[in-house]
Amino acid sequence: MRLSLGISTCPNDTYIYEALVHGLENSPFEWDVHFADVQTLNEMVSRGELDVAKVSAQVYPKIEREYACLGCGGAIGYGCGPLLLSSVGNAYCPEKPVILPGKDTTAALLFRFWRKKTGKTEQKVEYALFDQVYRSLRSKEASQGVVIHEHRFTWKRDGLYLLQDLGAFWEENTGTPIPLGIAVAKKTLGINVITQVENEIRKSLQIARKRENLVTPFIDKLAQIDDPNVMEAHIKMFVNDFSMDVGERGWASLRFLWELVKG
Repeated sequence: MRLSLGISTCPNDTYIYEALVHGLENSPFEWDVHFADVQTLNEMVSRGELDVAKVSAQVYPKIEREYACLGCGGAIGYGCGPLLLSSVGNAYCPEKPVILPGKDTTAALLFRFWRKKTGKTEQKVEYALFDQVYRSLRSKEASQGVVIHEHRFTWKRDGLYLLQDLGAFWEENTGTPIPLGIAVAKKTLGINVITQVENEIRKSLQIARKRENLVTPFIDKLAQIDDPNVMEAHIKMFVNDFSMDVGERGWASLRFLWELVKG
């Protein structure tokens, strides 16, 4: 059976899905793989263009009629949320625009959650691909932005300032882990195929966990940063037991997030 798969080029996704992409032994599937940033994946799934995909957790209420949320393959955890950074100082400036890594990303929702909870004045927001957000901050083209993925580990080195750890704020205010990303599959595939897909993802992750090296040439080639130490830190932070099984705490965090999205 041939299926389409969409994942990002970030080390946590390529780590989890590498064995699946290359072909698992006795697999019932062949995969047409699409690599894209998370906002693009969100949009592709919203148009029904992918059979299986890793997307932002907050987009699910918009696609739940067509897609099932899988119990593995996502990104949920503690201490791993997006960061609101500044390029000019350690004070938040409501009169300055904030660049977000995509309108439908969980990072954008967590920023709005923080702003509303803290009573911050609403200001202009702009959107860019996650890597462009970071480049704009480094070049000081932008004064404030929310960063995700590998850039969570490089902001100090690059002379940026932390205004708010949005993941920590979520944890403090909800008591749940941070629901960043989920894997989804088209409901029209049927429950048996969807269960097989979940099994494939778990097998792929089990194979990755047995490897001696976290970072493989496949992961290194696709990553948006060339520092192997950052890649390793990225994998260790974003791949955890929730990636293998969302579990009770993970589902609780997702339900809280989805109710927030629905208003």
